[in-house]
Amino acid sequence: MYVNLLKPIIDFLLSLIVLLILSPLFLLITLLLTIANSGNPFFTQTRPGKNARLFKVIKFKTMNEKRDAAGNLLPDAQRLTTVGKFIRKTSLDEIPQLLNVLKGDMSLIGPRPLLVDYLPLYSKEQARRHEVRPGITGWAQVNGRNAISWEQKFKYDVYYVDNCSFVLDLTILIKTIEKVFKSEGINQQGQATAEKFTGNS
Repeated sequence: MYVNLLKPIIDFLLSLIVLLILSPLFLLITLLLTIANSGNPFFTQTRPGKNARLFKVIKFKTMNEKRDAAGNLLPDAQRLTTVGKFIRKTSLDEIPQLLNVLKGDMSLIGPRPLLVDYLPLYSKEQARRHEVRPGITGWAQVNGRNAISWEQKFKYDVYYVDNCSFVLDLTILIKTIEKVFKSEGINQQGQATAEKFTGNS
């Protein structure tokens, strides 16, 4: 009852309230990133959601489009803008995903929506992460986020699928607030962003 009925209602109401409260900050970040990126302040990308159904996730764009002489994008670390680094460190880049929650593509809490390219790389067990709507934050995010291995992240994701409840969601929400203030687990060691998943060994 909670997962199929109460959770979607809570997601919608909380997302709407938070988006209204944060609207001044939303507008300010949009303006700053428009200047920093010399254009588009938003990043959109196709991601798999519940049952691997594709949707467009939206985030604040923390990296510019600078390229080398051959036309290839520069490494992530070189494309992170000053404003973008701060926004990523404070997790403010996730705010636009509240719009995805309002649309019903995402939940406030659930496994993070990852790249479409990863779909054929999952084991059967790992693919179970798509049995629920993806979330802005989740069990893996409050247990290490980008500082833990992909294998461990997927174990946390499947644990969430099997144990989803109001109490677990509330626990994750509280822990997420703590993590944001501490800025823990934002990057993998030696990486400006998360290292890509290349499959199981």
